[in-house]
Parts: sequence; structure tokens; C-alpha cells
Amino acid sequence: MHLRRFICFGLLFYGLLAGIARADTFQLTDGTTLTGDVVSANDNGLRVRLPNGDYSNVVPWTKFSQDDLKKLAKDPKMEPFVTPFIEETEEQRIQKTQVDITQPHRLKRPVPTGLFGAMLSSTVGLFVIVVLYGAGIYAAYEVSIFRRRKPGLACGLAAVPVIGLLSPILFLALPPQAAVADEEGEFEPVPAPAPPQSPSFTVPGTPPPSAPAPAPPPTAATPPSGAAAPDKPASASIALPRPSGPEETSSLKLPDIPQAAPQKPQLPPPQIFQRGAFMFNRRFFETKFPGFTGVTRREADKDMVLIIKSARGEYLVDRISKIGSNEFHIQVRKDQATQEVMIPFTEVQEVRLKHKDSP
Repeated sequence: MHLRRFICFGLLFYGLLAGIARADTFQLTDGTTLTGDVVSANDNGLRVRLPNGDYSNVVPWTKFSQDDLKKLAKDPKMEPFVTPFIEETEEQRIQKTQVDITQPHRLKRPVPTGLFGAMLSSTVGLFVIVVLYGAGIYAAYEVSIFRRRKPGLACGLAAVPVIGLLSPILFLALPPQAAVADEEGEFEPVPAPAPPQSPSFTVPGTPPPSAPAPAPPPTAATPPSGAAAPDKPASASIALPRPSGPEETSSLKLPDIPQAAPQKPQLPPPQIFQRGAFMFNRRFFETKFPGFTGVTRREADKDMVLIIKSARGEYLVDRISKIGSNEFHIQVRKDQATQEVMIPFTEVQEVRLKHKDSP
């Protein structure tokens, strides 16, 4: 009986020792220690059962040391509450925020060469070179027209690689050649018509004025040529035939005076402006044909006709309604109505200005 009691007390004693051995000890930041079994944990802190059987108050997580927090974080149930309070080192922070950079596939850069070498090694560079080459030839052509030079010579020099870029500059610096016709010239002065001859008539029995009678030889009554004329002026007389009888009366019959034929008015010569000798632009049409740009025709240009020959055909211009920077609009008469036609300056080949009665 006593032996049985002794065994029970021994087992109870060893159980108490085992419980004390299993209890956890935590070092708090305020210098105190907390010993006991963990009972519960939440966002606010940890509660333990003390060795005397009582329960402690909720201990905030901020009072636990970093070592104890790391030890508690090993428990999966308390890890979500403890992790936010564990201070991470710089290396741990770098490991968490480190990003694995994967280099993309990049094209190989070409070997560095000169400007022309780099342009010739790509399709875009070849296209730019061809465009610049054509632009240089076209610029030389326009400059040759502006300076009235031979387009073939200017374009041929511009076609030479590299050096041809100086061709437009060279021809632009040269003085312009004399044009076939002055661009600013007006109509040529029309010579005044000859005065009509006065009508003439002849009296029967007198010689015609075209065949004057020969001068008589000098006599005593008539002084020779070069001698002084007498004081009494000589009177010219015309001998008329006398009537043959008293019944006949003298009459003077004059021949019919021929009427002078009406002279045709002299028409101004037509003016012809051809491409190459003139540059067709806005200034050309405004200065050459101001009478055709208004709504009403001036008296001086009322009988004039303007004919424009272009790549699209030949037009008889009634009025120039609008002039732009690259094209102009004209009104042409079609049957009983008018039609407006747009013609680019580049398509104009010839312009003629003439009188409506000129052939």
C-alpha cells in the first residue's frame, strides 16, 4: 500500500519536471524573461501558460527579440503573425527584390564604315542616294531653263557622280543668256499708214500732170534760166476751146474722180511664247496678259485672242479666272456655255496672243 503511493508521487513529480522542461523561455526586449507553454497567437501578440498553471496576458510581438521571433516563425501556425516583425538584413532584402534579367536576342551591328559605305550597305541608303541623284539632275534642268542655258549640258554635268552636285550652283551663278524674245516686251509699234494721195483731174486740151510739156527755148521775151525774174509775175493760163457757133454753149466736163480704196487696218503681229525661252509661272501670266485676268476685257485687249497649247490639248481662252502657285484656271467657251479648265504650269508648251482677224 505504501509502495503504491510512493510510485504515484514519483510519477507526478517526474511529470512536473517534464512539463517544466518542455516550457519555452522567451527573452523580452525590456530585459525580463517569459517562461511557459504557448497557448495561442494572433495579430496582437502571444499568450502562454505559466508554470504555476495561470495564463499570462497577451504579450505584443514587439517585445520579443529577433531570435525568439525567428524561432516562433518556424511554426507554420504562427509564421503569418511573426513574419512582419522580423527585421531582414540587406542581403536578404536584395535576394527578395533581385530580378533575373534575361538578355533579348539582338541583331548584330554592322561593321562601322564611312558614310557612303554605310548607305550602300542598306536598301534605305541606296534609295536615298537614287533620290538625291535624280533631284540633282532635275535641279540642273530647272536652273538651265531659268538661266536660258542648254538643258542637255546642265543635266549631263549633273549626272557626273559627286561632282555633278556643283552643276546647278555653277549654272545659277552664270549670267542668263539673251532670250529669243524679251519677256517684258510689248507689241511692236505699228508704222503709221501712208497719207492717201489727193485726187487729181485733168482738163480736156491740157497735157496730163505726169507728162509736163517741155520748156520752150529761151527768147528775148523770156529770160534764160538763172536770170532775174521780171517784176511782173507771170500768170498761168489755161486755154479752153471756144464754141463753134452762137447756139453752142461752152461747158467744162470733169472726169469721174476715182474713189480711194479703203485700206485695211494693219493688225498687230502675233506674239508666240514657247517653253524653254520663257518660264511659265504666275508672274508670267499676270504681267503678260493682265487684260485676260479681269472680269471685263479692256478696250485695248478686246479684239485679242489668247491660245494656250498644253499636253492635254489646245484651248481658246476666254478669261483667266484663277492663278495659283503651281497651276492656273481658264474659262473656255463650249457651244453656248463656258467651262473652267485647270492647267498645271508644267504642262504648258506654247502661248500665242494674236488679233482675232489674224490668220
